[in-house]
Amino acid sequence: MTSPGRSEKLKQRLPGSLAEIEASPEGPEIGAFFDLDGTLVAGFTGVLMTQDRLRRGQMSVGEFIGMVQAGLNHQLGRSEFEDLIGKGARMLRGNSMSDLDELGERLFVQHVRDRIYPEMRAMVRAHMDRGHTVVLSSSALTVQVEPVARFLGIDNVLCNKFQTDDDGLITGEVQTPVIWGPGKAHAVQKFSAENDVDLAKSYFYADGDEDVALMYLVGNPRPTNPAGKLAAVAAKRGWPILRFSSRSGSSPVSQLRTAAGFASMMPLAAGAVSWGLLNRSKRSGVNLFTSLMGRVLLGVTGVNLNVLGKENLTAKRPAVFIFNHRNQADPVIAGTLVSDNFTGVGKKELANDPLVGTLGKVMDTAFIDRDDPEKAVESLHKIEELARKGLSVLIAPEGTRLDTTEVGPFKKGPFRIAMAAGIPIVPIVIRNAEVIAARDSSTFNPGTVDVAVYPPIPVDDWTLEELPDRIAEVRQIYLDTLKAWPDDELPTFPIYDRPRSLKPKIRSVPKKTGAAGTDSGTGRVVKGRP
Repeated sequence: MTSPGRSEKLKQRLPGSLAEIEASPEGPEIGAFFDLDGTLVAGFTGVLMTQDRLRRGQMSVGEFIGMVQAGLNHQLGRSEFEDLIGKGARMLRGNSMSDLDELGERLFVQHVRDRIYPEMRAMVRAHMDRGHTVVLSSSALTVQVEPVARFLGIDNVLCNKFQTDDDGLITGEVQTPVIWGPGKAHAVQKFSAENDVDLAKSYFYADGDEDVALMYLVGNPRPTNPAGKLAAVAAKRGWPILRFSSRSGSSPVSQLRTAAGFASMMPLAAGAVSWGLLNRSKRSGVNLFTSLMGRVLLGVTGVNLNVLGKENLTAKRPAVFIFNHRNQADPVIAGTLVSDNFTGVGKKELANDPLVGTLGKVMDTAFIDRDDPEKAVESLHKIEELARKGLSVLIAPEGTRLDTTEVGPFKKGPFRIAMAAGIPIVPIVIRNAEVIAARDSSTFNPGTVDVAVYPPIPVDDWTLEELPDRIAEVRQIYLDTLKAWPDDELPTFPIYDRPRSLKPKIRSVPKKTGAAGTDSGTGRVVKGRP
């Protein structure tokens, strides 16, 4: 990659910000200790486990009420944490640890993963990138903590553990000393001494009053979503406070705003139909709807877009617009930017969705059956023909929603569409849509999403033989941009500087590919051929 052309102006490195971590000294002697409940994860994982056991009939209503009462007594200072965790352990007496580990993994996938704050996940990764010693230190039990640690790539875990007998069954007791309050502070000090971690240079992220003592021990205390005593101490001592609300998707306010946003689609659709009939043009009605739909939905839900390279959205049309896919907000964001005169590609299952399926059929969206390659190719033929007629194409080259910090392999489909239709590729890189919605959530939260739109990439001199290399170059744009987000100027990449070939517009390809535009007699892909 050539010089990125990033602004030389000083970036804000406020305590508690990613910029602060990115500019911090490197090395394992600096520790980064993260609490779990309320800090890395919105809510309390123990409550999720208790609710699951109640739903499955593994505990009685009376036991559930008893656990709730024990939790309230602890919160009100009427009982010690040891009493609360001990009560939970006794309720699990006789269960095997292997069964509980399976329970922990299931609950993580079903409930906990989507509650991880993306902002805190970014903090974890930033500390790892600096070579810091990252530790998940929590008063929760292994069944709650370890799945989160594995997901985040955290190797060091300090948490409470069940006592087990020789058969691996839970005895109903918790190993001592219990990690909570002074016990957690002691465990962190012991770990630091054994691993040459300098607490005076280290960071601690937590939300609970019981963690005040440990906040005093580190050089960089970072109260995260604090309340009560911790919030008061932080305010008095000037500790930077981190607050996040991006995982409040289950809140009534977020749900109501999202419902209102989707409800607004009906009058918009009615107006678009009327406009299309008035102009005797289906496309004019579709364009009115697509140009307003995303703006209205994002506006109602409180989502703002911070876009670099906006001029590239209209620099060359039609084009194949590709975007990295993390959640259900990504297509809305990308569609809002492309605005009009486009169609899309989605998975077959979406065709049965009352809203997405209906809208997709009106927009001539191709719903791909990923289990039937022959039907998938037929669907792409349709998109290629529409592109030749002047419609842009919006598609996620990864083919599915992926983990928030990764860029998956790019499929060839979007690039072959561009080659067959003779139109350019326009990369749309979305950085942080996960703060708006979790991977599988249909509820949007307020927030700001960063987007970078790169200039069109001509493909008229590409060949199928070199296609994997060209795709890798395009994918590298996403990897490098997400690793070092540009401040106010887009970087340049080798694919833009590569000399254009004077090759003819006919490119050889084996017959077996079944690509659109393949000559049945010669096995060649011909530009512009139906």
